Amino acid sequence: MSKLRVGLLFGGRSGEHEVSINSARAIATALSAGENASKYEILPFYIQKNGRWLAGEAPQTVLKSGVPLLESSSPSATDNNIVSNPQQQTLERWQSPSQVAEVDVWFPILHGPNGEDGTIQGLLTLMQIPFVGSSVLGSALGMDKIAMKMAFAQAGIPQVKYKAVTRAQIWSNPCIFPKLCDEIEADLGYPCFVKPANLGSSVGISKVRSRQELENALDNAAQYDRRIIVEAGVVAREVECAVLGNDQPQASVVGEITFDSDFYDYETKYTQGKADLLIPAAIPNDISSKIQDMALQAFAAVDAAGLARVDFFYLEATGEVLINEINTLPGFTATSMYPQLWAHSGIPFPELVDKLVQLAIERHNPSH
Repeated sequence: MSKLRVGLLFGGRSGEHEVSINSARAIATALSAGENASKYEILPFYIQKNGRWLAGEAPQTVLKSGVPLLESSSPSATDNNIVSNPQQQTLERWQSPSQVAEVDVWFPILHGPNGEDGTIQGLLTLMQIPFVGSSVLGSALGMDKIAMKMAFAQAGIPQVKYKAVTRAQIWSNPCIFPKLCDEIEADLGYPCFVKPANLGSSVGISKVRSRQELENALDNAAQYDRRIIVEAGVVAREVECAVLGNDQPQASVVGEITFDSDFYDYETKYTQGKADLLIPAAIPNDISSKIQDMALQAFAAVDAAGLARVDFFYLEATGEVLINEINTLPGFTATSMYPQLWAHSGIPFPELVDKLVQLAIERHNPSH
């Protein structure tokens, strides 16, 4: 039986480029482990930070080293079947290598903008090849925090109070900006969180406790995105649940993140020893069941597929559970929360990767 050729697509043009490489390395190892080795052949494709697609030896080098490839050290066109004429740089950025035609199923593991926001999913949909994860709609809703929260509200899923803001309001004339800050203070109070609507991994997020901090945080977030969200702060435990499946998804056990820093920022998230994952979370069974149910509701609300990690706030004092966000392409290293939640739910990493590939094929070719 011939092996299924899996196009492992990683790197990308977001601030999570390095995270994507780490996820791809773990997935490549899992696709080569045990029974998977006889089922799958890996065809790696690496997208550089400038948007150039590379195939052949270059992505293999990145997977082995775990280090991004600098644009200046790109292999020649003969290695990658890509136009290399300097005058054709713009063309290079979107022209894909000829090896793309050999792919049977795609496994995109591109975190952040241009990777999990529906853009690459649209391209893969046009290729008419199955791919792991949500489609254009689910990815776009899962990426934009404002659209996501509107979908959750429509589905009746409880969440923290929030206010949507635009860059135009923040960078407006001196009369409008103070009024905006007044409204945020009145509606949400302090502390509150200011977040770009379309960035992942806690990039550009600030926790604010005063008017000065609020003004600075809004200005900072506006440099990352034209849509910004401000959320009320809550005293809560941060818990997460993984979802796996298509039309009949399953929810994993619930895990908890604990950390000593002020909030779960980029440094805390990706620095060894800064945060602890407790799986399963030490919470009452009824709360755990409630979180699992809400995770499945959130998955359906944004029309996600394949995989997602859903993050919640558990307000222990009142017993409330509030949804924070859904991540349709969560971190996928062996130590990331998503695979760990499934490992504790009885699905080891190699089996999880296999299931995701099969779910992609099933979704592309639904049987009646």
